[in-house]
Formats: sequence, C-alpha cells, structure tokens
Amino acid sequence: MSSLLTKAITGIGCTVLALPLLAALTIAAALGGLSPNSSAPASPSTHALNDIPPRMLALYQRAALTCPGLSWTVLAAIGKTETDHARHPTMISSANAVGPMQFLPSTFQAYAHPVPPGGKEPPTPWDPVDAVYAAARLLCANGARGGKNLQTAIFAYNHSHTYVSQVLAAARGYTTITPTPTNTGAIAVAFAHAQLGTPYVWGGNGPSDGGFDCSGLTQAAYRAAGVRLPRVAQAQYDTSPHLPRDTQLAPGDLLFFGPSPDHIAHVSLFIGAGQAIDAPHPGAVVRQGPARTQTLAFQGATRPVARAGGGVR
Repeated sequence: MSSLLTKAITGIGCTVLALPLLAALTIAAALGGLSPNSSAPASPSTHALNDIPPRMLALYQRAALTCPGLSWTVLAAIGKTETDHARHPTMISSANAVGPMQFLPSTFQAYAHPVPPGGKEPPTPWDPVDAVYAAARLLCANGARGGKNLQTAIFAYNHSHTYVSQVLAAARGYTTITPTPTNTGAIAVAFAHAQLGTPYVWGGNGPSDGGFDCSGLTQAAYRAAGVRLPRVAQAQYDTSPHLPRDTQLAPGDLLFFGPSPDHIAHVSLFIGAGQAIDAPHPGAVVRQGPARTQTLAFQGATRPVARAGGGVR
C-alpha cells in the first residue's frame, strides 16, 4: 500500500426515506481514547459524518463486521489517508497501488475472496466494496482480530510508523462514544431489534395488523418500555422532550424527518453507533441503517421519558 494523500497531498403513513439495509452493527474497538479491547460502541462523530461520504461510511461499517474487534473507524481512517475516501483524482500511486484503498494488485488478490455482497465479479481493487472488504481481511489477518495487535495490523498495511500514527489519529477523530441508554431507551431499542424483518404496513401497529409503519413501530417500542406516545409521527415530535442540536444522541432517542418541524413525515429509533431502526415505506420491512441525522430532512431528536401515570414528559 502507498498513501496517495501522504505523498501528494406523518402522520400514520411514512414518506419514502429509505435507509440502506445493514447487518446488525456491533463494534468492539471504539478507539477515541479507549483501549483497542474496549466494548463501547463507536458512533460517528460530527467530523466523520461531514467528512465521509454516506455510501463509504456504510461500507466501512459493514466491512468491519467481518473482523470481530476491528473498528470501522480504522478502515475509514485508512480510506481517508490513502485517497480521501476515493476522492483522489487518479487513485494511482507512484508505487502502482490502485483504487480507493491503494492495493498493489498482487496483494489485493490475496484478500479479494470471497466476493462481498455488492462486489464485482471478478473482484477488482478499483471497486470500493471489493477494496474495503479486502482491507478488512488484510488487517484481520495481521493482528486486528479482537483488537489484539492493531498497530501491527496497520503497519502491515503500510510499513511506516508515521503512517500508523496518522491512521490512529484519524480514527480517533471519527468516533464519539455513544452514551449509555436509559433503562427506558434500552427496552425500546431491544423491542425494535426484535421487529427487524417485520413488513411495513401503512397504519400498522404490530403483528395483529401484519406489521408496522414508522410511528407505529416507535409507539410500540416505547409502550414496551412503559411510555405512552401519541400515534402519529408529528404528534410524537410535538409532545416528546426535544434535544438541543448539539446533544450527543443516546440509544432510544427518536429521530424525526420531514420538510419542516410542522410537517414531520417520518420517525426512526436511534440505536447507537450512527445507526437507527425504522419502518421505512410500503414494500419494505423494519430495518436498520444509518441514522441520517446530517440530511436536510432531519428536523431533530427527542428523548421520551416515563412519568408517573404513563405518558411522556
């Protein structure tokens, strides 16, 4: 590998705000001042959300799951250091390393299989999916599994101690530590996780209706935690305690989307690590994906809290 950048420097019905389907995200190495073996989840920092293209962020998160103990932040930091997340104009180094993760073709072939979901056939180091998954495999084979020898793994990627320090510093900048959820939030998240794969049904309140819509899911999740929410997304937004824009989100927070605060069209449930669960639109199922809090449609978050006698405050 050869770093190019180092060298060159609503109501009841929900609008179609579909989130890419991702596998359940469990991240063991959070960095950000933590030891590599920490079990705290790594949630994208504001810097990460502003700097990493959403497609690449989701790709780093998915690929990291193939190596238990490898944080997506390390893959993202390598992608940043090598080609600024595939923004480099040629993605060819003077050493003939190519593609978004800067592989020599011979090295890439050693880590290219199996072809990941969405990858090319045959795999190529020019394809972001193939390249990021191959990078995860290379790191895993050289010490990143379980966070046991992360520095050695990064050194194997590019034989430079300066490079190792640069990648680790970038990784720390990409993460914030998700706050511990309240007991209420934890129960709501657990309920939502159990509904993954349940069909979207407009106006649906649960299995008796054949599925959920967006606000039906969040209402049911909080009902399981002993909190009564209104039925529709706009009312949930209007009646739950709003969080200031700079508040760090915690699992269980509700995320609201629409053209304006007076026209909320969609709600999802934040679960940590930059992810949310929602019932997105007809023809889909309850699924997990990026929280999308950096989009123009995001109108804010609330944190429902149980009060004596039920309801929210």
